[in-house]
Parts: sequence; structure tokens; C-alpha cells
Amino acid sequence: MTEPTSPDASLARRRNQRLALLGAAVLVGGAAAAAYWQLHAQHYVSTDNAYTAVEIAQITPAVGGIVAEVKARDTQAVKQGDVLLVIDPTDARLAVAQAEAELDRATRRVQGVVATDASLIAQISAREADERRSAAQLAAVQSDFDRARLDLKRREALVDSGSVSGDELSRARNAATASEAQLAAAKAAAAQADANLRAARAAHEANAAQISGTTPATHPEVAAARARLEQARVDLSRTVLRAPVDGVVAKRAVQLGQRVQPGMPLMAVVPVGQMYVDANFKEVQLGKVAVGQPVALKSDLYGSDTVFHGVVEGFAGGSGSAFAAIPAQNATGNWIKVVQRLPVRVRLDAAELARHPLKVGLSMSATIDTRPQAGHAVAAN
Repeated sequence: MTEPTSPDASLARRRNQRLALLGAAVLVGGAAAAAYWQLHAQHYVSTDNAYTAVEIAQITPAVGGIVAEVKARDTQAVKQGDVLLVIDPTDARLAVAQAEAELDRATRRVQGVVATDASLIAQISAREADERRSAAQLAAVQSDFDRARLDLKRREALVDSGSVSGDELSRARNAATASEAQLAAAKAAAAQADANLRAARAAHEANAAQISGTTPATHPEVAAARARLEQARVDLSRTVLRAPVDGVVAKRAVQLGQRVQPGMPLMAVVPVGQMYVDANFKEVQLGKVAVGQPVALKSDLYGSDTVFHGVVEGFAGGSGSAFAAIPAQNATGNWIKVVQRLPVRVRLDAAELARHPLKVGLSMSATIDTRPQAGHAVAAN
């Protein structure tokens, strides 16, 4: 006959069964968690320290002047090439007219130099002819002078014998003196002709040096005037400021009638279609992260139902603390290690951005799939 079970024994047995079931559940849960970590979770790293960013296009004038028109306002969507602002072009147009006049004047002056070159060549030929004529005249006068001196010597030799009268001797002396004067004049004329020839040649060399190896179209003076004209035309075109990219106007700081200077910030164009995300991951999360890995992102703006898909595009050159205005002084006695974060740049899908536009600085959460991807780049960390 079986002995009746005591209440304490029955209670203990039920407790043991429950503990066994709890232990089994813990073991199963642990095994499931380990399997989930091994097969899935370990391949993903996530952060909610992520924000949208974009390379903003600053609109600054290249020329100064008074603002004549402002055709853009804050929050306005613009396309590349749309007119944003017009500076009064009056001064720029006057500068173009002046540059055109300077170019015409330079061209005419160079053409004059070319024409003068031909004239100087003709002058050299004339001076060479003058030199030859002077040389011939000098030879003739030299011959007359020699003959006059010879005649004088003969008559002086015959004076004592009475064969030559005093009057005839005087005439011979006068003729010799006149011939000597004519010889001096002929020599001076020959020297002047030689000097004129040298001066003509020097003038031609100086004039030729200005146009040597050039044409009126390629002359340096004409080229410089043409460059000034092109610069004036460029400055005129810069009085109209256009949107460099598609985007949204922001930070407008210019008003109609305001005088602006080159380089003054007037407004910005935010290319919302080129938005990317800077995701700040802890350094201990980046061991398996590589360029080209896929990223799933969610925005606080649209909620968890809208998922953006991106790709790891690159890594910052240093942590945020390394580029801080006042860097951390870690070489101190009371140093405490702080896990650093490194910005990871994530490129977003343009089609998804078109469907769900984002703005600069919005909060995002990012999850990177670190599993090996076919053909992705080598790890950059």
C-alpha cells in the first residue's frame, strides 16, 4: 500500500519543476541570443549620433557695386544658372568701352610702328646715297686742292727768276686757300652724311625691336590691351550672380540698393539633392567598418517608417576632440579615458532624397552592415 504524499514534498516537487523549466528557458534564451549575435547582430554597428550635412555654395560677388536687383529669397528653390542677384552694370560697361578704345589705340599705334619701319628703311637708303655723294664730292675737292697746292708751289719756285708776276702768284695763293676751304667743307659734309646714316640705322633698329617677331595682332601691347578688354567683359558678366548648383536659398544678407564689395557673403545655396550624413561612431565600433559598406538610416523628421539607404563614403581625418578649438590636454595627472567618436561620411541615395528631402543638421540614426560586400573597397580605418 502506497504512502500518501505529504504537502511539503508535493510543494518541493512543483518548485523543482518550475526551476527546471526556468533554467531550460534561460538556456534556450541564451542560446538564441548567442545565435542571434553570432549570425546577425555582430555584423551591424549603429549610432543615433548622426546628422545631415552638405557642402553649401556661398554666393559672393567678384566685383563691387550697387545692388540693382535681388531675385532670390530665403527658402526659395533655385536651379543651376538661375539669376540670384544683379549688380548695377554701368561702371562695368564704361570699363568695357574704355578697354575697347585702348585696344583700338594700341592696334593703331603698332600699325604706325610697322609703317614707320618701312619709312626708316627708305631713309637709310637715302642716307647711304648721301654718304656716297659726299664721298665723291670729297674726292673731287681733294683733287682740286692737290692741284691748287701744286700750282702754288710751281709759281713760288719761279718768282725769283721773274717768270711769274706778283699778281699771278697772288691768284695762285688765293686758289689754294679756296681749295683748302672747300676741302674742309667737303670733309664736314662727308662726316655729317656718315652721322646721318648711323642715326638712321639706329632709329630703324630701335623701331624694329618694337615689332620684331610679332604682327599687329600678336604684338605684346595689343595683347595686353586685348587682355584688359577681356577682363572688363568678364567683370561685366560678373555683375549677374547665378546659382552654381540646384538647391535652396539660405542666409540671404543683401538688400536692394546696398553697395557690395568683392568677397562679401550675400547668400548661400544649399544643394539639398547632394545631402550626406556625418555619423559619429565610437572608435570601438569601427574595427570592421569599410568604405563601400551599406548603411540603413532613419530620420527623426520622417520617423522609423521611412528608411534611407546609403553607402560608407569615407572617414574623417581625426576625432572631433582632435579638431576642437581647445583640444583636450591628456598629458595630465588626473587623466580619465574617454571613448572617442570618429565621423563617418555616408552618401545617400539621390532618388530617395528626391522623394523625402532632408535639410542640413537634422538628426539621423545609422546602422552599418559590416559583412563583406562583393566588390566593396578595402577597409579605410
